[in-house]
Amino acid sequence: MAQAYMTETGGGGTGQGREQSRFRRLFGRLFGGWRGDRRIWRRGIVLAVLAVLVALVMVLHAQVPNTVGNLGSLTETFLPWFGAAIPLLLILALVRRSATALIALLVPTVVWLNLFGGLVTSKTGGGGELAVVTHNVNADNADPSGTAREVAASGADVVALEELTENAVPVYEKALAATYPYHEVVGTVGLWSKYRMSDTKAVDIKLGWERAMRSTVAAPDGPVAVYVAHLPSVRVKLEAGFTARQRDKSADALGEAIADEPIEQVVLLGDLNGTMNDRALNAVTAQMRSTQGAAGDGFGFSWPASFPMARIDQIMVRGMEPKASWTLPETGSDHLPVAARVTTETSGG
Repeated sequence: MAQAYMTETGGGGTGQGREQSRFRRLFGRLFGGWRGDRRIWRRGIVLAVLAVLVALVMVLHAQVPNTVGNLGSLTETFLPWFGAAIPLLLILALVRRSATALIALLVPTVVWLNLFGGLVTSKTGGGGELAVVTHNVNADNADPSGTAREVAASGADVVALEELTENAVPVYEKALAATYPYHEVVGTVGLWSKYRMSDTKAVDIKLGWERAMRSTVAAPDGPVAVYVAHLPSVRVKLEAGFTARQRDKSADALGEAIADEPIEQVVLLGDLNGTMNDRALNAVTAQMRSTQGAAGDGFGFSWPASFPMARIDQIMVRGMEPKASWTLPETGSDHLPVAARVTTETSGG
């Protein structure tokens, strides 16, 4: 009797055996009965059509018109999230036992991987003699001194802050003074640097008040023109759609200023209220490289800080080589700080 008891428990009582049994039952529910079922090709036609539509939106996003509620820009802002439809449609296709839907799902999967697969893996490398950080600190930040300390702890050589209020500026100046001996504030944006700064001035982005600036930073490998910008916010309204007209106008003005910049090495830091996919930022993105796209670790989503869904805070370069790009931990703001290490294209450091 003892031997019989041990034989029974040894044959099916182990944790590994139970897990294998659960897997077999699950596999049987999902795929059992598929063989010989001719309806697997007729079921799930709607799911197959939805899969193709998702793929078409991702492929033809540039053709989605902006004439009605800036729908094109809204689509491009959250374009990577169209991939979330793929696992949902996969589950529904399995539940429906539809071979047609499963095959159709290959189309959006291939398209998404072609567009964003390169962002999934880390491209961060070593080197980069200039470390930069940009952070929209939020005008309603309850702990500006704590935010300043966290940003300084990043080890950045140059820090750009946006959405500075008149009352908060002295707090940031005091908290950052020991690490950054040079700084300038223009309107609601500011730049702090370990290296000497000169030729600081406001950049007119057609707002009527100052939310952009440029300064020459005496970096180790030569002067770098550093731009700081906070483009106007966009809103999603039921009656007006994705309202971004002022943001688009300011982006064009910023692009013109950067195009006229005589210094070869340029860094743009700021909250652009738009992603690299958004066509409305073409005046800027067409002439600069995103550090996240070139050398980032993942998507680098920066907003909202509690559950980042889009990278609207950008670090872009011209005449420089991105070596690494990442997001920093959450501060008291509704944005995450974003950071990068860059080098001159000639130094290769």
